[in-house]
Amino acid sequence: MSRLELITKEARRSRRKLLIPYLVAGDPSIEITLDIMHDLVKNGADILELGVPFSDPSSDGEVIQQSIERSLKKGTSLTDTLKIVAEFRKLNQLTPIVLMGYLNPVEIMGHDNFVREAKEVGVDGVLMVDMPPAEAGVINQKLRDSNIDSIFLIAPTTSESRIKSILKMTSGYVYYVSLKGVTGASITDNDEVERNVKSLRAFTDLPIVVGFGVKDSTSARKMSRASDGVIVGTALVKSIGGLNAQECIDKGDIKKCTAIIGAIRKELDSDKGSDSAVKEHE
Repeated sequence: MSRLELITKEARRSRRKLLIPYLVAGDPSIEITLDIMHDLVKNGADILELGVPFSDPSSDGEVIQQSIERSLKKGTSLTDTLKIVAEFRKLNQLTPIVLMGYLNPVEIMGHDNFVREAKEVGVDGVLMVDMPPAEAGVINQKLRDSNIDSIFLIAPTTSESRIKSILKMTSGYVYYVSLKGVTGASITDNDEVERNVKSLRAFTDLPIVVGFGVKDSTSARKMSRASDGVIVGTALVKSIGGLNAQECIDKGDIKKCTAIIGAIRKELDSDKGSDSAVKEHE
């Protein structure tokens, strides 16, 4: 059983909402990324999504694009990202790590090399934003053979037939995009998100987590009521971005950045009484 399967099953058993922070590898530095990852776990993160820097992050909003640009200027690569995972695993063997990025760096490294190295360092899942499921068969099988989950995005505009084809390739959890647009935009129709997530449950028993537009404790609570958890990216990355202006970064600065995750964890845990997502599974 993979780390992702273990953590998601335990979360469902204990009625705990999954909290998944996203951060960009190498911003503000490789060393600080590692410190932030450990602090996110201390603040209640269940899974970590680690962004792989790429020069054309078409699905990301301005805040995450700027973070990726800062990381690239410092030379952070896919290889460096994998090294961060390896270092993280020296102290943490339990928290699942999902690499999130784009196909090009993986193509350059080569599918076999990427899957082998991801397995060796302890990657648990891969989400490549621009990899169409119809063209993902070969690498999807390689990842499955290495016990690495393949995660795909499902959007409000995704047709039923396409949802079914995506779910055939998906393991770990389903990433539901809450809005039409890029990361960092605001959710404008909570009811629509709830309806769409509920509809998805007819097609899968996998956990469904909501990303894009989850900015604070209030939006996290609303999105978690129909889903199995939330992904927090832009708000955290924006906070991390403030570290770049500092000449010296200490533990206190890192704690200030990750405090948003601790606040959201507290809010999610206090909201168990209205757990409609769990009721759907019972």
